[in-house]
Amino acid sequence: MLTWLDQRTGIVSATKDFLTEDVPGGASYWYAFGSATMFAMILQIATGIFLTFYYAPSTATAWESTKFIIEKVPAGHFVLSLHYWGASAMIALMAMHLLQVLLWGAYKKPRELQWIVGVLLFVVTLVLGLTGYLLPWDLNALLASTVAIRIAGNAPILGPAVLKFLQDGDGITTLTINRFFGIHVWLMPAALVALVAAHLSIFRHNGPAGPPIDEAPKLKAGRFWPEQLFMDTVLSFAIFVIIIALSTFSPVPLDDKADPNNSTFVPYPAWYFIALYALVDLVGGLPPAMVQAASLFATIIGPTLLIVLLVALPFIDRNPSRRLTRRPWVLGLTALTMVGAIGLSWIGQNNVVTGQLQHNLIGPNAIAATTATGQSGPIGTTAGVGGTTSGSTSAGTGAAPAAAGAGAAVYSQSCAGCHGATGMGVPGAFPPLAHNPVVTGDPKKVIDIVNNGLTGPVTVNGATYNGQMPAWKGNLTPKQIADVITYIRNAWGNKATAVTVSEVGGAR
Repeated sequence: MLTWLDQRTGIVSATKDFLTEDVPGGASYWYAFGSATMFAMILQIATGIFLTFYYAPSTATAWESTKFIIEKVPAGHFVLSLHYWGASAMIALMAMHLLQVLLWGAYKKPRELQWIVGVLLFVVTLVLGLTGYLLPWDLNALLASTVAIRIAGNAPILGPAVLKFLQDGDGITTLTINRFFGIHVWLMPAALVALVAAHLSIFRHNGPAGPPIDEAPKLKAGRFWPEQLFMDTVLSFAIFVIIIALSTFSPVPLDDKADPNNSTFVPYPAWYFIALYALVDLVGGLPPAMVQAASLFATIIGPTLLIVLLVALPFIDRNPSRRLTRRPWVLGLTALTMVGAIGLSWIGQNNVVTGQLQHNLIGPNAIAATTATGQSGPIGTTAGVGGTTSGSTSAGTGAAPAAAGAGAAVYSQSCAGCHGATGMGVPGAFPPLAHNPVVTGDPKKVIDIVNNGLTGPVTVNGATYNGQMPAWKGNLTPKQIADVITYIRNAWGNKATAVTVSEVGGAR
């Protein structure tokens, strides 16, 4: 039977050649990251197919179907958790695989195309992680994805088209969920499988690069079967055990259903994006005149240049040597990049934790007490770009003490999630309230915006913002609206007249 099959397909001979291939320098666990990444990809595809049997992509059914998977489907929560943690494992393994190839100089001639395909695979994997984030349609999915979409929409020239493509409309709706579902389930997996096929084909042509030395390995070459395949299996199995343990003892959470009017929830971005979000948080603390340019560089230009640099690295680095000691510039820049990414991730994680702690302090009882006493409560960190912006605000900035204290409480509960604790907003998404001429200008305009909301791009101090302001007249009382407008018109250096309840009522 095997002979008959081999005569017509060649698959037996090809498999035999593949398994008996020599491994330069001998089998090693250093070579197992690629196989472990492939295993994680297979796990993602298998669990993803299972989840599509039950998931329904719309604003009315996405959260409900996810909850159904968790509570009603046999082993549903476990499979969903496998998919959740498998995504992290796949991104981590692919990052380690790329880093190893970079450190060992395995991107050099004749493996330039193999490296480029690997970089593209990493980008596609990140897109898979980003598009899957919105699908549960809980509070964290909505808020974190909103910021990510706004960041993409700020790209020069193509930004508006990208924003329209991702949202498929003026806001995040059922069409957006369907668009992300299509990208996550069909488009990116198809691209991933095609790139993996290309990567393996080129790898088979070039063969393994071997250890980072310039001469032929002195060690006797090992065989792919059984030595290297055994090590690949051991690492893949170890990763699988870790994923199972995480899925069992730390299953994927599901927050309350997405609500655009909920500004008190502190979102927590995925670990592989937290460095970027922390960078945007830091940019938001710059002077207003610098925010737009710095934000554009931090969110669009910088990451794009990094990807272009990685793709072009085999053609930029003309040093023929692969030895670690003979490549100080490449390894030095790699080390600086890693230190920066880890440092930003630590800052971002610290901001998220601090924001969640502060949010717990400002609960319903604290807000009620603050409103009753007219004193400013423990206002600190709130959600900025998927993370938090740390700082403190004071009610003593010119407003009447009672209105300032009550307004500060309302602001922290309902507004700071988008505009930040220090009123600096989110670059490209939510405009700053500090030093904003609209805020300190005609109170009727501010009252109208707070009452009825605002949709579409706005320009503040030369910078453009394209977030979505919900209408608060059905969620806040006239007194709360008057208090919070009075507060923002006299906080963070703003100086303007107080707003009365009668003015708010008249505007309504």
